[in-house]
Order: sequence, then structure tokens, then C-alpha cells
Amino acid sequence: MAETPPLAATDASPATHEHSDRPADDAPGLGAEPLWRDALGDCLRDLRRGRGEKLSDTAGRAGISPQYLSEMERGVKDPSSEMIAAVAGALDLSLVDLTVAVAERLRTGEITASVSYGSRSAYALAA
Repeated sequence: MAETPPLAATDASPATHEHSDRPADDAPGLGAEPLWRDALGDCLRDLRRGRGEKLSDTAGRAGISPQYLSEMERGVKDPSSEMIAAVAGALDLSLVDLTVAVAERLRTGEITASVSYGSRSAYALAA
């Protein structure tokens, strides 16, 4: 029995993404997209380093071990929302602020996250 390739175009026009007018063949493959935990870890590390903190400083305020925070930053752990919220709070961010920063990083692929510590808001600036 012949196998049909997945998501093959059924008409002569190029296939497009459901929410985009970009042709599907220009889309990155599923394997090319970073995992959420990897993007989260990169963002957490950049935010922590931007504050000039050691793993133990941030982890202590979050109530987790430095080893666990290190594993989060390296994308080894797939942390619960409670753990993510604890680390966000230790970085003076709300969970929403951190989620937006990570989503922006994923969306653009070239992002530098910085934080305004006094106002508890995150800014993601394209490079």
C-alpha cells in the first residue's frame, strides 16, 4: 500500500499555514522548533545573569536548590508552573511577564530579554 505524505497540498496553489500567509514549504520543520523548556531556561539564565546573580542567589529566593535551577536553565527539567512561578518571583517578574518574554523569544528567534526591576515588567527587544 502506498503511503501519502502528511499535509500534502491538495490543489495547485502552495499550501499555507492556518494563521499565516507564509507558504508552508518555508516553514521550519517540527524538529527545528525549540522546546519550551529550552527557551524558558535560556530566558531565565539571561535574566539572572543580567541581574548579576549567582545560581544560589536566585534559587535561595525561589526556595529551590541551585542544582534544580541549573537544570531548568539548561532545559534538562520540565518544571511545573509552581516552580516557574517561584523562579519568576525570585527574579521580580510575574508569571505573565516571564511567559511573554519566553514567547517573544520563541516568536522572533533573536531576542534579548531585559527587565525593569522596579516595575516588575519584562521587555523583549529584537536584536
